[in-house]
Amino acid sequence: MKIYTKTGDAGETGLFGGGRVPKDDARVAAYGDVDELNAAIGLARALDPRDFADTLLQTIQRDLFTIGAELATPDPDKLHKALARSGAAIGPSDVAALEDAIDEQEARLAPLKNFILPGGAPKAATLHLARTVCRRAERTSVALSRHQNISPAILQYLNRLSDLLFVLARAANAQAGHSDAKW
Repeated sequence: MKIYTKTGDAGETGLFGGGRVPKDDARVAAYGDVDELNAAIGLARALDPRDFADTLLQTIQRDLFTIGAELATPDPDKLHKALARSGAAIGPSDVAALEDAIDEQEARLAPLKNFILPGGAPKAATLHLARTVCRRAERTSVALSRHQNISPAILQYLNRLSDLLFVLARAANAQAGHSDAKW
């Protein structure tokens, strides 16, 4: 099977579960930003130290695939069938898991009293970049939710995830011996 299909040459793409939309459709923008976020987290995982939060980050990447599938499938019946193969939809327990991870990481860090500049160790800088991509994915998902029905858990998850990525960036810097650069 070839990677290219030529079906998108006219500026349209197929949704998961059927139907075609323009490539600049709000739904495509939302799941595209989630895909970019997933790649940014993959880059962070590839940087040393590779074992830093790796299991957590891999779980998040899997969750982001689920979110992408949810965003790319407007038909609830087809979404249910798709998720039956890959796992459950994102829900409150997934959001709670992110909150637990935030609390666990924050307990090890010095309290934050200033804004900080993104950067430091390569792993931390990449996690900061992933945080900003996450914020964009959240914005495009919010924009989509104004016109189409998407799960509120997706918006909650992306909101908590950006907080977690911020805390993980600080933790990666602390582990590498870089102090936060205050603004």
